[in-house]
Amino acid sequence: MGLRKKNKSPPVLSHEFVIQNHADAVSCLALGLLLGLMFEVTARYAIMFITVQYNVTYTTDDRPEPVHFYEYGPKDMATIFFYMLIAIILHAVIQEYILDKINRRLHLSKTKHSKFNESGQLAFFYLFSFVWGASILSAEEFTTNPTLLWKDYPNSRMFFQVKFFYICQIAYWLHALPELYFQKIRKEDIPRQLHYVCLYIAHISGAYILNLQRLGLILLVPHYLVELIFHASRLFYFSDENKQKGFTLWALLFVMARLLTLTLSVLTFGFGLARAESPGFSIAEGNFNILTIRIGCLAAICLTQAWMMWKFINFQLKKWREHVQNQIPKKKATNTKSKPAKKEPNRGNFANGAVKFEEGTSPRKRKSKVL
Repeated sequence: MGLRKKNKSPPVLSHEFVIQNHADAVSCLALGLLLGLMFEVTARYAIMFITVQYNVTYTTDDRPEPVHFYEYGPKDMATIFFYMLIAIILHAVIQEYILDKINRRLHLSKTKHSKFNESGQLAFFYLFSFVWGASILSAEEFTTNPTLLWKDYPNSRMFFQVKFFYICQIAYWLHALPELYFQKIRKEDIPRQLHYVCLYIAHISGAYILNLQRLGLILLVPHYLVELIFHASRLFYFSDENKQKGFTLWALLFVMARLLTLTLSVLTFGFGLARAESPGFSIAEGNFNILTIRIGCLAAICLTQAWMMWKFINFQLKKWREHVQNQIPKKKATNTKSKPAKKEPNRGNFANGAVKFEEGTSPRKRKSKVL
């Protein structure tokens, strides 16, 4: 009876060891921060990582109850770090208990396997962020009144949901950077993923720091809806290649989302903030309404939209070429089937150039006509 081979565990602190056990190590670190709340000595430091900081309370004549707002500051980096750990843990849970089980059933190739994992993770995130962002927008008035995007700027005071939304967004996209190592992303896919991860970090952080949270939120929600449709369509495509109708809907909404982004950006930076009552530059007040920053922000958004449209057009052209190439062999096959086969004479009835008749038959003699 042969002995069973035991799976050799990788050496401690090796690359494979870190990759296999990174979720457990991150969970221990997050648990340690939570346990810090139990002790008075460490509670004041641990609470900085877990709860949202810079709470400001205002009382108005209209409302007898105090109104709680939040501002941003350096301590937000600690909060972002903690929720980045939470994002790594959730990423590992979704990968192990959902995506890996589906992958075993589909038997995908290595290329499709990595794309399936990427789309699966992003689909969960886009769905969660879209529902959360849409719920925040439904409670705000600037969805029906675009002038509130730049009115009373700087809007440095945020509600809890708005600030926590931005904290989680920045934390998620920062967690995507170490995940390139933890998930063993292929070298040829790393530049592509780095591009959009860095763009997300730059744009969301810029809207958060420059007190453009309203504009950033109203632009993120439709964008996340479009990306959700794309990655959901790609998941259905990997399960069944005939399911491609979702890509048509995505292509239509993608162009509309780009037009909406450009329109609202031009209105906000070109007209709204340019005519604001309090132009100027003040870091203490959070006022960044000067011409240089407005032009820089608008240029960054326009260049990003142009880059996305360029990638979109190349993607559509590639799909069209593949469709044309797949149709060519089908047309050739149908043409060969439609051509009638030529009847060849029976070569067995010829011998030395003369006609040979079977069973001794002879050709019928023609009667000579009498002139």
